[in-house]
Amino acid sequence: MANYDDWKAVKKITITDVTEPLVIAEFLASLTFSTDEKIENNLRKVVELNKVDDALKELDLGKGDTGKAIEEVNSRAVSKIINEIAKLDKFNGPTQKELVGLCKIYATKKALKACGIMVEYSEAELPNLKRVKKANAKKA
Repeated sequence: MANYDDWKAVKKITITDVTEPLVIAEFLASLTFSTDEKIENNLRKVVELNKVDDALKELDLGKGDTGKAIEEVNSRAVSKIINEIAKLDKFNGPTQKELVGLCKIYATKKALKACGIMVEYSEAELPNLKRVKKANAKKA
């Protein structure tokens, strides 16, 4: 359950011995749809993800550039930017390390998406998610 600023969500499921595994998978994918988005939104409030976005735009990634995307996200240039934005005085060493990890995941997902690769379960055409996706599209 979430009741936070612009995020109102209540997700419930009753799982029994007869619950189909696909129903469970679809339910969990619907959870990741909103949580992944909120992780990125909240991470953006802490660090300057726009700098990572700018670095990835410069790579001009497209379909077929998957290998390049992975290589570049792990390159010194992108890693340097991630390390810079995560080194905040208000956080101690372990927290900075966590921020670096979250930013790396963000950069990897964003780079692979630019290549046309589906990187989230919620990107699959799941019947339960169509309504949620339409609602989010109207907000944008």
